[in-house]
Amino acid sequence: MGKVVMYNVVSVDGFVADEHDRPGPLFDWYLNGEVPLDESGELKVSQTSYDYIRPYWDQIGASLFGRHVFDMTGGWGGKPPGEVDHAVIVTHRPAPEGWDPEAPFHFVDGVEAAMAKAQELAGDRVVNVAAGDVGGQVLAAGLVDEVRMDVVPVVFGSGKRYFGSVHAQHLLDDPDVVIQGNRVLHLRYQVRR
Repeated sequence: MGKVVMYNVVSVDGFVADEHDRPGPLFDWYLNGEVPLDESGELKVSQTSYDYIRPYWDQIGASLFGRHVFDMTGGWGGKPPGEVDHAVIVTHRPAPEGWDPEAPFHFVDGVEAAMAKAQELAGDRVVNVAAGDVGGQVLAAGLVDEVRMDVVPVVFGSGKRYFGSVHAQHLLDDPDVVIQGNRVLHLRYQVRR
């Protein structure tokens, strides 16, 4: 079974979006470099960020998201973001009306069942968990091995928290990776067990 990693871009004060679910300048660093990050060529980052992110993206076998993000993005046009093979959506509702059943999306009720499905699909590859409410639930359930953050120098003041509504203390080890890119700081922590 592969590693489970909670990951997202985050403001310095710990938010993944503002109060209206807008990322604002959080994703600007994906456009401020010269090295294409994905096949589309739309995302261009610094060489330093590419060297950190691309190998990680290549390890992901499945990503886990909440239904709210899925609906906001329109299901990413039927293709999981980051060129990932499978997306598992935590939801109490079925797939949207008219959704292509061949699309690599799996709609699962509950974080534990969704994680089991994501791990089955990923095999020995990484399960990437989007930070936010669902990510916080997965962390609270003790299912996260590692936390990755791409910290952007912006302060939102309020909004959607990186760890969602987690109310209990969870210890992380000291950061084992700290890399400065252009307008972003890449951090990686192991979750203390």
